[in-house]
Amino acid sequence: MAGNLTRVQARRRATLIAVESYAVELDLSGDDQTFTSTTVARFGCTAPGSAVFIDLAASAVRSIDLNGRPVPLSAWSGGHIRLGALAAHNTLRVVADCAYSRTAEGMHRFTDPADGSVYVYTHFQPAEAHRVYACFDQPDLKATFELGVVVPADWQVVANTQPDSVGKARLASGTGATRWHFPATPPLPTYATSVAAGRFHSVSGSWQRVPLSLYCRRSLAAYLDADELLEVTWNGFDFYQRLFGMPYPFGKYDLVFVPEFNHAGMENAACVTLTENMLFRSRVTDVRHERRASLLLHELAHMWFGNMVTMTWWDDLWLNESFATYASTLCQAEATRWPGAWTTFSQLFKTSAYHQDQLTRTHPIVADLPDVATAEVSFDGITYYKGASVLKQLVAYVGREAFTAGLQRYFQRHQWSTATLADLLAAVEATSGRDLGCWSKEWLQTAGVNTLRPDYRLAGDGTIDGFAVTQSAPEAHPLLRPHRIAVGLYDREGTTLTRRQRLEVDVAGDRTSIPALDGCRRPDLVLVNDDDLTYAKIRFDDRSLATVLAGAAHAANTLPAGVCWTAMWDMCRDGELPARDYVRLVAGTLDAIDDPGMLETLLLQTVAVARDYAAPSWRLTGLRQLADALHRMLVLAPAGSDRQLFCVQMLAGLATSDEHLTLLRELLEGATRLPGLRVDTELRWLLLRRLISRGASDESTIGEHLRRDRTAAGLRHAATCRAAIPTAAAKATTWRLLMAADGQQPPTSAAMVGASLTGFADLDQADLLEPYAQRYFDVIVAIWRDWPAGLARRFATAGYPTPVISEQTVAMTDECLSRDRPPPALSTILLERRDDQLRALRARSRDSRA
Repeated sequence: MAGNLTRVQARRRATLIAVESYAVELDLSGDDQTFTSTTVARFGCTAPGSAVFIDLAASAVRSIDLNGRPVPLSAWSGGHIRLGALAAHNTLRVVADCAYSRTAEGMHRFTDPADGSVYVYTHFQPAEAHRVYACFDQPDLKATFELGVVVPADWQVVANTQPDSVGKARLASGTGATRWHFPATPPLPTYATSVAAGRFHSVSGSWQRVPLSLYCRRSLAAYLDADELLEVTWNGFDFYQRLFGMPYPFGKYDLVFVPEFNHAGMENAACVTLTENMLFRSRVTDVRHERRASLLLHELAHMWFGNMVTMTWWDDLWLNESFATYASTLCQAEATRWPGAWTTFSQLFKTSAYHQDQLTRTHPIVADLPDVATAEVSFDGITYYKGASVLKQLVAYVGREAFTAGLQRYFQRHQWSTATLADLLAAVEATSGRDLGCWSKEWLQTAGVNTLRPDYRLAGDGTIDGFAVTQSAPEAHPLLRPHRIAVGLYDREGTTLTRRQRLEVDVAGDRTSIPALDGCRRPDLVLVNDDDLTYAKIRFDDRSLATVLAGAAHAANTLPAGVCWTAMWDMCRDGELPARDYVRLVAGTLDAIDDPGMLETLLLQTVAVARDYAAPSWRLTGLRQLADALHRMLVLAPAGSDRQLFCVQMLAGLATSDEHLTLLRELLEGATRLPGLRVDTELRWLLLRRLISRGASDESTIGEHLRRDRTAAGLRHAATCRAAIPTAAAKATTWRLLMAADGQQPPTSAAMVGASLTGFADLDQADLLEPYAQRYFDVIVAIWRDWPAGLARRFATAGYPTPVISEQTVAMTDECLSRDRPPPALSTILLERRDDQLRALRARSRDSRA
């Protein structure tokens, strides 16, 4: 955003004014650099005669009129327009020329290389609406939003409401164009307003007379699998309307797949934007379909939680994101064809929360976000996944019926307004009868993760005689929280584990006795967070650990198996289990894992273990063991199965030996064919990238593939492959390309910068990247200052020398932090990457002693 709005400024502005409406006219029919924006804002003032500022980041301002009187253009400065002598009721009119972006912030403009068509779309979260129209750009100043858009005659326009008129617009230049008019929305936060335009391909449907439409570029029309997208959305509408006790709050619902998006999705009211990566150009496994459905349901939940009821300030960002994550997982598990959604959440998403919560700069779920810049880097694992885990814990604590009634009470009381954490807790307290004040302080307002362990002794006959759950906390965050957990007792039956008993209990403090388990026969496995009810790390007693090491993948249900694997992954990350032991365990167990989501997540985690946590002398051995296991699975996989496809995809990510690289080359060239496997566009690029990065193919093959796939995705793949060429010259060329970005006019889009960074920072090319570690720290503060915010964040995270795991990288980070004193948001990124380096070094040290 222009400037950096603080919480103090936002609160002061909110006490002074109440925004009634915006009427915005956008002329998108001109050149490819700027567009004309005309805003009429109507707002009241509680203290007539006082002054306020309205936000606007523009290339030029043509006119400013307040209550019929011109305001000097000098009032516009630094992204704000200063307005003085306010009346009790005010009408402001601003005409400006605003700039298109190439970074998916504000109004993004894209030209399709496949057919030359132009597409534009907006992205405003957290505070970028003022790049497109003058507004009070903070979440609690909600207002209605009326829109008129002038575009070339063959374009379609999509916005927050259905258009009520489409007619010819004759411009002063004499150029023919079309004006689309969209009637006023209900009161919305500025970040949820939206417009997208271009020569879209569209498919329409409906749900209970609510129009549903899907939009994408015409060149991607063949990949818009409308039947599945609409079915998932219909399932979500049915489920949420019952769960929330309130009808869908808007008159229509659109899903717009947009190019070069920085995010997976954005919950613009009734006009959701989604990354085109969710349109599958090639065959993907059902796991990808499951994750796409999770995204669709997440954004749909925001229509109620975020758009209809909006957080007052970004401190309560979790109210949006945690809730949408919880609700979408619940919906997916109970109303779609993916009943194992909680297993995916536990093993894939929740682990990112555990990771984030053990970093130096961890933060409470209810974070202290003093300004927008801090909010921009707070869309993290804690905000989304710890928050959702804690909501699941709250449901277990108060009961689902009471929780659901509380949600419905919350929506009814605060619809079309703003709310805070206190408002939500008050609603659930009223329906559950529980005092949630202490619960909130312990779970939402403190950071850190607890560890739970079983502790029991045996009687002479081998039965349990005294069972307890112990709890510990890290020194930096010593709070011991109350937990509602399920304790599961499992017995081995051949190669499987069967749950014999499940007991749901409350635990608190450092030790909680559970006398109900006294007299039970000793199980082979005690699982102290069965069904993953709480948010906590778990550990095993000796017998249970031996059982897990011998067969965690054989649990009768995938969720407890996922909990076991997550614990093992965490033990490896904490240096309690040598990396090589973990890799050997997984490599020897893969054949027995039937659940596709668990298999994919487990393999991705294990590859990370082999690369980052194994002693350098054993690293290639570990990768080879995994590759060998995948090769065995590939040979045995049914023809045309997801398992076959995933094995090839994973092998293409870690092949190192001549044998495996030869297989990849022969698959790419067609010399070897696997029954049922089609080497399609995306798989070809994946195979080529690995061959290129290992020096098993040359740059000429990149051009050959690009000629076959002259699309936006093909151009990004080619950029990634070129940056992954394993030579010093290729790295130098990519670095020069990246450094050519000057902030306002990068030589290419943010998406292309990201593609180049992906290939440049190849995790298997640490030696080539060592010279660039210091260069990163030499430029990062200037890049953060000068580049567009989204592009700077991408470079700060993806450009950090993550592959160069060393004490020297840690020292360079420390020197940058002390010498340059980066702003808080950048410091957080650097400190988190530093923590990852130290964790990897500790794990490598542990593995070297194995």
